[in-house]
Order: sequence, then structure tokens, then C-alpha cells
Amino acid sequence: MEEKAVYTFDDLKNWGEAAKGLNPPARLSVFGDPVAHSLSPQMHNPALTAAGIESQYVRLHIQPEELKDALRELPKQGFIGTNVTIPHKAAVAEAVDEVDDLAKKIGAVNTVLVEGERLIGFSSDGPGFQRAVREEFSVDLRDLRIMILGAGGGAGRAVAVQCAVEECERLVLVNRTAEKAQELADELSPYFSDERVSGPVDRLQAVPWDMAALEEQMDHIDLIVNGTSLGMKRSDPPLLPHRFFQPHHLIYDMVYSPPHTRLMSDAVSAGARAANGLSMLLHQGAISFEIWFNQDAPLAEMRRGLEEALQKKS
Repeated sequence: MEEKAVYTFDDLKNWGEAAKGLNPPARLSVFGDPVAHSLSPQMHNPALTAAGIESQYVRLHIQPEELKDALRELPKQGFIGTNVTIPHKAAVAEAVDEVDDLAKKIGAVNTVLVEGERLIGFSSDGPGFQRAVREEFSVDLRDLRIMILGAGGGAGRAVAVQCAVEECERLVLVNRTAEKAQELADELSPYFSDERVSGPVDRLQAVPWDMAALEEQMDHIDLIVNGTSLGMKRSDPPLLPHRFFQPHHLIYDMVYSPPHTRLMSDAVSAGARAANGLSMLLHQGAISFEIWFNQDAPLAEMRRGLEEALQKKS
């Protein structure tokens, strides 16, 4: 039987029949709705081969009303674990048996480990971002003044929590819905209540998505993070005016397709440094691998798999 591009909840319930003939057997997956676009199999399957692990990774299209039952099928069907993508991350955090501390703070899970009958939830979003920034810019989050565009939820929230946990020098949260940014700032305020000498601006701020307000921040920011989906389409408006960028700025755009967004191009033309979200995707995957197998992930093979998959898409 040939491997399907996407399996369903019905397939999962009848996994012995649906996956009959798969060699090696599929014991890892990604849950999503939709999920056909996920590059996770192209990243994880080369890693499994390189590590000599007799397993493969597949996509499972799981709808919200199927999620809890689908999770409970994983132990029954011999799965090691699963990744979770949109729109399930918050719901999975409520559905598993145990959630690690960081995932609790984020309020979302993107990696599930099966231990016997128990399901344990983790988040690799923030730690994946942390590793990506270190790889791209050779600097740690704790040494940076950081602005996150799109900090109200999803990956933007996860990154904000990671920055706070790492006690970054400064954190500015920006969101179209200003109330969400302020709520997150209130939540993260205990991480910024130490006795550090205060500078000319507050270490933690929620700022409205207003160009005048944002421009005032630019002298006091090192790293600008795009946590929105703006930049994926050529027709998208610019996130920030070109004049905002300064040579000392670092730009991390979580968008990875296209590989060079307008945000990145504008920043580079101003003398700043910029990177796309491919390294975050890679390190998120590596952390999931480490959770499942308690060993280092074969990064080179994972990176190669991702790059080849993106080349085929372009």
C-alpha cells in the first residue's frame, strides 16, 4: 500500500489497515486542520533515517471535534508522539494528561510525547526561536531589547513568553488588538520586576500598532520579530516603513516562504541584518525529536530536507 499524502481520523482509528504495508511503520505525525501544507514529514523522515530509527512521520488531518479522541488513539496505535499545528495547539494543552511548565506559561502545546497510556505536552515554539536567534545572529535573547509584532497569540505569544523567561533586556509587545498585547504584558510583568538599573524607557511595554508610537521605539530596540503572517504574499503592505530601520537592528521574520520578505529586504537595504523563519522551524523540529527520542537531532539532514522541500514548492 502506498503512503498517502494526508491521513484522516478514520484512518487513525483503523491504523493497522490504513497504514498496512508502510515500511518503516508510521509512529509519528503532525495533527492539523488543514495539514497538507506541512513540511514536517520532509524534515523528520530524513532525521529518522539518519538516526537509524525504524519509524516514519505522516500528516493527519484532524478536525477540532475529533481532536480529543484522536489524541487517545495514539497510544492504542503504537505512536511515539505527534506534533500539533493550527488550530489545535491551545486545545491540546487542555486535552493531554500533563503539560510541561513552559507550555503551561504559553498556554499551547505543539509536541506530544506518548508514555504508556499517558500523553505529555510540550512547546518547542519558544525554545526553537531562542536557538534560531542564536544561530542567525550569534547572540542570546537575554542580551537583547526585543520588539514582537503580532504578540497577541500563536507563535508571537510563545516567543514573547520565551523572551520573558530568558529575562531579555527589554520587551515591547505590539498587536493590532492593543488589549491583547496589554494583557500579555500584565501577565509577563513578574519577569521584569528585578532591581536592574532602569534606562530611559520601560523594560516591558505594550505599544499600539501606530506608526508614530512604533517609531519612538526604534532607538531602543535591537531585535524586531515578525510574528504575523504579513509578508507571505507579494501584495501584503509593508509591516514597517523603510525609514524605521537602523544598521544596529536585527530582523527575524517568522515567515519562511517566500525566503526573502519585504520586511527583510527593507531592513537589509538599511544596513540591518535579517533572517527568515526557516531556522525556527528547523529548531522546533529538532526539539521535538529530542523530546521523543532523548538524543540529539541530526540537524544537517533535517535542514537539507526542509530546503529541498521548499525548492520543490517554489
